[in-house]
Amino acid sequence: MAPIPLSSLVPSRSSSVEDWPYLDQDVLASSRSRQVCLTCCWFRHHAGMSCIPLLTCQLHQGLLAHGEHLTCRCQGWTDDMTRQRGWAPEVA
Repeated sequence: MAPIPLSSLVPSRSSSVEDWPYLDQDVLASSRSRQVCLTCCWFRHHAGMSCIPLLTCQLHQGLLAHGEHLTCRCQGWTDDMTRQRGWAPEVA
C-alpha cells in the first residue's frame, strides 16, 4: 500500500466530510477486541449539519455508520501514540 500524503488526511475546505462515502464491509471487518475504529488513531468525529455527529476514518476518507465504530475495524488499524506510550494527559 502506498503512503497517503498528509495533506489528504485532513479534510480540505473544498470537499466536505459530509460528502465522503460510507465505508462498507469490503473495508470494515467485525472485531471483538479493543482494536475497533473508536480506538484507532485515524478515527475522528465531526459536527455535521444540524450538529449531528459524523464518525469518520481519515485513512479511508469515509464515514462510519453509528455503532460500527464500536464493533468494526479495518486492516489499517493503528494504536494511538498515547496508548502506545501509556500516557494520557486528560487523566492527570
